[in-house]
Amino acid sequence: MKTGRFWAWVVFILGAAYFFIPLIATVEFSMRMRRGAYSFDAYQIVLGDARFQATFMYSVIAAIFTIILGVLVVVPAAYWIRLRLPQIRPVVEFITLLPLVIPAIVIVFGYIRMYGSNSPLPFLANDTATNALLVIGYATLALPYMYRAVDTGLRTIDVRTLTEAAQILGAGWGTIISRVILPNVLIAVLSGAFLTFAIVIGEFTMASLLNRPAFGPYLQNIGANRAYEPAALAIIAFAITWGCMSLIQILSRFAPKSANRPN
Repeated sequence: MKTGRFWAWVVFILGAAYFFIPLIATVEFSMRMRRGAYSFDAYQIVLGDARFQATFMYSVIAAIFTIILGVLVVVPAAYWIRLRLPQIRPVVEFITLLPLVIPAIVIVFGYIRMYGSNSPLPFLANDTATNALLVIGYATLALPYMYRAVDTGLRTIDVRTLTEAAQILGAGWGTIISRVILPNVLIAVLSGAFLTFAIVIGEFTMASLLNRPAFGPYLQNIGANRAYEPAALAIIAFAITWGCMSLIQILSRFAPKSANRPN
């Protein structure tokens, strides 16, 4: 028993070292911009950069619209599949996994081919339409995470009983989804939303090829032309991502436990 515990600690320490040593080294390097002393000059320069503020705000707004689109599509679809069409769940789960195996560059080149300036639908010639296509692309990339978060939340509630009770009281489908189902899976939806936010903030391929002023291309551009600022940006991006992960863990504590009822 003691030997097993010893090797468990050895593996844990090695894993922690593999994760934290590069992170500590990056933090240390990011603070060496001032010769002979540690400082936060690189962080001040990055945070004070107008391009950082503009690109980060653009990606935040894109993330908000992506989350809204994902909720509007995924929640009704997952609810209806669990309530009326459980036999097609394997097919839907397979479809939602496709963004994990189809690279983002394939999707964006499809956009360029279908909606370029020489196509019958030249949406990419308009900034608003291009932004809309980018949001749709982001929603596609986040689909596996959003769908599974919502589907897991639906498993914890008795969908059929709640629906029948709401129908007895005269509620329509829109009311059932918005005022009965959504509040009961809100924690799961928020988990999917934070994952979506983390994906959008760091995404590079779609935003770069569609020439959008997003945070991902800004990260790449700074990394190609500066020394200390990219390290500071990496730490900032890391903090944002892990902040989202921490919020998911906190919210999961308030999620209802599965009742294991057939739906």
